[in-house]
Amino acid sequence: MGRRARRTRRPYAGEVRAPLAVTALLLAASCSSGSPAAVSTSPLPVATSDAPAPLPTPSPTPSPSPTPHLRVKPSKPPSNAVKTLPPPTATYVFPIKGCKVSYGHSHHDYPATDMFAARGCAIVATTTGRIDEVSSRDVWDPSTNRGAVRGGLSYSLVGDDGVRYYGSHLSAVYVRPGQRVTAGELIGRVGNTGDARGIATHMHYGISWPTRAGVWWVRRGEVYPWPYLDSWRTGGQRSPVAAVTAKHRQVGDEPPCTSGC
Repeated sequence: MGRRARRTRRPYAGEVRAPLAVTALLLAASCSSGSPAAVSTSPLPVATSDAPAPLPTPSPTPSPSPTPHLRVKPSKPPSNAVKTLPPPTATYVFPIKGCKVSYGHSHHDYPATDMFAARGCAIVATTTGRIDEVSSRDVWDPSTNRGAVRGGLSYSLVGDDGVRYYGSHLSAVYVRPGQRVTAGELIGRVGNTGDARGIATHMHYGISWPTRAGVWWVRRGEVYPWPYLDSWRTGGQRSPVAAVTAKHRQVGDEPPCTSGC
């Protein structure tokens, strides 16, 4: 037989032969370390800086803000605005001046005070205000005894404090309705006109609230005057406003007449 031809070996499918240069390097590494070289298949690391990456800063949680307290500043009035002044403080004086006076702490049938003094003694305004009603003629007749004219010569004064002051049985009256008077100003003189005829001279004195004209049963007195007379006599300034206001609220503007009607 003839000489067989040398057959060349073909690699199997999937077999990859390493290049000679790579094989040489692997053999060299294996020899130097004494162990087979491990081939890493991991991807090469990406170069980074030595400092660690900063952590993300968390957003601050907003805290609830306190509810603001609003302060409203009052607006200033214009320079030409009219200023409202408080009402003046009332001044009180004893209603009979320059004479010896006596009076009691009681009265028949309704609240009032009979102030006994000599005929002609000066009667003055208790406080500053306006003259309301005036009777300058004595027309009282005992046969009819009408309540509206029992006082003879009389006056009523509505003070700036809102209280009405009434005096009757005068011998003379010097004021007229609507007239302004000041505390201590002369109004009339002590006498005994009206149903005081034949008895000691005096002034019937009553305190009430203002009414329409002719409501004589309120005008003659609704609150006892003597506590205030005691104060004014010694220079005090006790005011009847609170007592008159309370009685007015209790009974109304025109309570019915219940005595001497």
